[in-house]
Amino acid sequence: MPFAGPIPHRVKQLSALLAMFAAFTAQLVGALLAHVPLFVAAAAAGLALDLYLRHRQPVLLSMLSRVRFDVTVRQLLRDMLILLGLLHIDEIQPLHEQAPLTVALLFLYALHFLCQGIAVMVRRSRTLPVVTRNIDASALRLCAAPPRILARRPGHRLLTFSVPATTGMLVTAVTGDVSAGAAGLGVSLALMAAGTVHLATWLLPGKRPANKEQTLEWLDAWLADYQPTVAMYFSGGTSSAYQANMWLSTLSALDGKPLIVLRERFMVQKIQATDVPIICIPRVAHMFALEGSTLKMMLHPANSGKTSQVLRIPSIKHAFTNHGESDKLSSCNPYAKAYDEVWVAGPAARERYRQAAIGVDDKDVVEVGRPQLAPLRPWTGAAPEGTYTTVLYAPTWEGWDGNPGNTSVVLAGENLVRALLDDEGVRLLYKPHPMTGSVDPEAGAADRRIRAMIREAAAGRSGPRPDLETVAELARRKAELDRLTSSDFRTGADELERMMLQGTPEDDRAALVAAATEAWEEAYWASFPAWEHQIVVTPRLGIYSCFNQSDLLISDVSSVVSDYLHSEKPYAVANTSGMTEEDFRASFPTVRAAAVLTPDASGVPELLESVRHPEKDLWKEARAELKAHLLGPSDPPSLVRFNAAAVALCAEADERRALMTAHLVPGIPSQRGPGSRETGSFEDRESGPNGSQEPVTA
Repeated sequence: MPFAGPIPHRVKQLSALLAMFAAFTAQLVGALLAHVPLFVAAAAAGLALDLYLRHRQPVLLSMLSRVRFDVTVRQLLRDMLILLGLLHIDEIQPLHEQAPLTVALLFLYALHFLCQGIAVMVRRSRTLPVVTRNIDASALRLCAAPPRILARRPGHRLLTFSVPATTGMLVTAVTGDVSAGAAGLGVSLALMAAGTVHLATWLLPGKRPANKEQTLEWLDAWLADYQPTVAMYFSGGTSSAYQANMWLSTLSALDGKPLIVLRERFMVQKIQATDVPIICIPRVAHMFALEGSTLKMMLHPANSGKTSQVLRIPSIKHAFTNHGESDKLSSCNPYAKAYDEVWVAGPAARERYRQAAIGVDDKDVVEVGRPQLAPLRPWTGAAPEGTYTTVLYAPTWEGWDGNPGNTSVVLAGENLVRALLDDEGVRLLYKPHPMTGSVDPEAGAADRRIRAMIREAAAGRSGPRPDLETVAELARRKAELDRLTSSDFRTGADELERMMLQGTPEDDRAALVAAATEAWEEAYWASFPAWEHQIVVTPRLGIYSCFNQSDLLISDVSSVVSDYLHSEKPYAVANTSGMTEEDFRASFPTVRAAAVLTPDASGVPELLESVRHPEKDLWKEARAELKAHLLGPSDPPSLVRFNAAAVALCAEADERRALMTAHLVPGIPSQRGPGSRETGSFEDRESGPNGSQEPVTA
């Protein structure tokens, strides 16, 4: 059986597994030999261990369930062994005294399975075809979720409600008094029965939400009332939400009525604070409600398997914005030709698409800049003499293709960090990509070694630290930010309860969160001494904040470099591709104004010297030129150009709708119209592996 996690964690899992089987073995031996202390102690220890593992080692219990040794089987085996032990105790008459206990125990399990059946019905009734946020959905009759132990944790429910029964039967085994077992079983039966009845009340009309048809009718009505014009469409995995979050401020600043359309239910809570309405439509058939709406265009920050489904809506125009631009192949994907337009930052990306010849017409490439970069502070020159040079090492991850040139972590990371730590005047900020090690275990191992090196170096430094008032200021700023961003969900809150609590947001909540975030970031950096190395993995702290703290960036060929150029600060790129420096610069435009570092990091001292003495900086003018080439002109501002592109694409959508309307034959109704729930063959496209919906080729 495979075990997950690092070696110490796997040892704990294996120890827990061995302890569990030892408890069952001891209980069996004690029951067969009528050794009351042994089988009583083993049964109690087994139940206690099961309860403990449910809280501390859920992964182990999940693996046991996959081999059909789940909590129901374990508890049933435990109870059967207790009954077996009672059979061998002379003081207890098997037929007259133990039979009622057996019947009561079987009835307890019957109630458990009945409760589980009702729980399934409740969960299905509370799973709507859409999930919303920042929208008043009270018309869907939303209410608080039932207790989690009743509706969503059957294993925890069985173990918890069985404690009185198990305890009573063990007392019977020790004392020979059957009344103790009867009392324990009575308490367990009462708990299970009361819980089942209480859970069943969520199936009554007063607590039952709208059904599928009513929800879809509500969605049509809401779309007709809100009248969205531009949306951001996003689908992805648990670690990809940052790709959408970076566009929130831009989306909210556009003319018109913005909307966020998601496809995965979990993603609703992954989207950061925003005032923009959010709708998650998991099933492709229901998504075509957007066709009859006023929606004109969609922005796509990422490609996904479900993107092709929304591209089939003819009344909506689609623009691919990507979540970052780099010279890597992923920034010039052939899938881009499926969109009406491809929006890029500057001329460099236009040239990249032209040279790649992947089917994207040059006329469909629109230069809009990078509106998200507005918070970056421009370079003001070298840090004052006597202060630390703050170096940000922000490598990208290893990617899917196994190219060793994707990330410097494996081949160069430790050498680069070692060279930087050897310089007493350097303060190092290390911000690894959140997906580092997700494909190549060696990248994850190198990342852990780098972190260990930085911790050791930080521990070896000393100096004055910020005063207590500065630390207290961070605590105050954090509390304020937590107040604005936390949803205050109780532990048992489900999807519908969160929809109820996340209805119409407070006025200007996003602006308040932005201001609070800025204040927290300032307090965060002030709370550390200027000499202390930092490993920046705090999810709340964005990379742009790290940009503003740094004097120098060391990275790989990635969008991090392009974004950093907005500040015109010095930067370096690690060359782990195996190319010569000349070929490396020629192949990747983002490197043309960078210092190129080899895997042995031999150029780090010279690089630091050029940062501390600007007269030795050979790339200053090249950075300014490359900035315009990669990100476009500074005037008009990027947001203005982005908004103009959105307005123009919306106008094209209006023209397309007019043509579609003109081509309808008079007297013959359209096959789809506003509010229509008929989707023809789309209803047949909803099944697939893991709930995916694959489009059918026309």
